[in-house]
Amino acid sequence: RKEYVDLYVNYVFNESVQKPFQDFMRGFLRGCPARNWKMFLPAELQVVLQGHTAVDWHLLEKNVEYRMYNKSDKTIQDFWNVFHELPEEKKKMFLGFLSGSDRIPGYRLERFGFAIVDAEANNPDELYPSANTCYLIFFLPR
Repeated sequence: RKEYVDLYVNYVFNESVQKPFQDFMRGFLRGCPARNWKMFLPAELQVVLQGHTAVDWHLLEKNVEYRMYNKSDKTIQDFWNVFHELPEEKKKMFLGFLSGSDRIPGYRLERFGFAIVDAEANNPDELYPSANTCYLIFFLPR
């Protein structure tokens, strides 16, 4: 029984996925040759591929561009007061809402920013905040 279980586990986890994995690896290495990845340490490569998992939220606030708002506007101050009180998980959910990912790309940690724009509505109480993920724009009604 032990031999049967060992052979079955080996088949399921190794042999059955060997061909699809080799196909994936061949395609991946065609687009991203291995020689280009050798310049990175493992931790650096992880950041390049996955993005930064830790975010300096105050740095993010500094990098925001305001359109039709000023940094001193009450709406903006209230937004940041509430934002900084959120737990880390909710802040990452906001980042996902804004950009489509809860991580910041590896090459943009210091410069990552977005724009907060007034949604300009006759009755702002009827609008919800929205985002344009392609251009990193957060539409915040007054």
